[in-house]
Amino acid sequence: MADAQGQARRVGRIIRQARLSQKRSQAQVAAVIGYHQSKVSRLENGRGTEDTRVLREVARALDIPPHELGLAAVPAPHAPDYETEDMHRRTFLVTSIASLATPPTTTSVAYQDLVRALLPGPPAAATPDEASVAELGGRVADIRRLFYTCEYAELGRTLPPLLAALRRAAEDSPDAQTITGLLATAYQTSVSLLLKLGDIGHAWMAVGRAMAEGERCGDPVVLASSVRVHAHVLAREKHTTQAVTLVRHTAEQLMGSYDRRRPRYLAALGLMLLRGVTAASTAGDRAATQDFLTEAKSIARYVSLDRPDTWANFSSTNVELHAVSAAVSLGDAGVALETARPLMRRPIPVPERRAALWVDAARAYSQQGRLADGYRALRVAEGCAAQDIRRPAVRELVADMAARDHRRAVPELHHFGRQLGVPE
Repeated sequence: MADAQGQARRVGRIIRQARLSQKRSQAQVAAVIGYHQSKVSRLENGRGTEDTRVLREVARALDIPPHELGLAAVPAPHAPDYETEDMHRRTFLVTSIASLATPPTTTSVAYQDLVRALLPGPPAAATPDEASVAELGGRVADIRRLFYTCEYAELGRTLPPLLAALRRAAEDSPDAQTITGLLATAYQTSVSLLLKLGDIGHAWMAVGRAMAEGERCGDPVVLASSVRVHAHVLAREKHTTQAVTLVRHTAEQLMGSYDRRRPRYLAALGLMLLRGVTAASTAGDRAATQDFLTEAKSIARYVSLDRPDTWANFSSTNVELHAVSAAVSLGDAGVALETARPLMRRPIPVPERRAALWVDAARAYSQQGRLADGYRALRVAEGCAAQDIRRPAVRELVADMAARDHRRAVPELHHFGRQLGVPE
């Protein structure tokens, strides 16, 4: 423990010296990384320095070599050649999805098809046997199930032909509102998949599609779901204030009379509020985090959709899972683990949610310097959803944990990193 505290103070001194040498205030640095000034103050005082996600942002903002903060090295950013950036992004995603499935060549084609499906232009030519509205609804339910069960490779193959079929149907179907709502949901799922795989650029494109179709549909349930993924992308890009404002503004139009609302309405609103929890906690805004959690708990009294085959996965369990994640983001590792323990013993039927619980537990253990416990939590997460544990964000967590294990006291962690393709 004393060694961990000494390391935290050392990291804090490095951050403070770098900031002062650049003649920048804590508030200025906080604004760049998308957090409150108190977050930078805590880091400089040796508190919260185990939150590797925040440390990475600070390292980038102050141009501190990652290894000086106990982080794994990452490639240096290249010059802003946008054509090259787009090529690199596509190559990265092709490789990422390929690592999740067999055979990789099939998956690479599927990714290229997904990118094309998001681009402007007419949909692919119709096939002789076009699907009915009911069949299209069933296919949309299937992609939601694939996401919740973390079958990302299959989801990547399934989305492009479905998007094309929905776009064709939306052009001439007499049931245009229903088809448009299904199309918006398919775009929302595309956003979620792309974010899982770290492709923010194409996620923005899919968000634009989801928002446009959600507004065209006119259904508040569909629109709330599009706002949810929009807020997710905003928060991922550190535009947390805008994400919180977007969720809050939309929720104000939809809240109230929960006992008279249908389950889909409540689930969409609840999930949007939980995205507000994520954005607010990432920003270090404890008040807004608690407000969103409290309202989501109120909604969960009237609805419980807690299966991987549901249109939207929202329940009191999901609210508690987000409370764990929020505590980790706020640097309250002890609170996070205390909240997580009863959930670890509870059956959670949705693999994506089970895996998220154990990944958040691993982050909390890592914040406490308990790398062996963090490694074990990650292996449990792998058992819940093997493809989810191989996404870029988790691989980065493993890399940072391994980098901090200077004495290689947890050899299994380093072996696990090699299995995931994490560079040493």
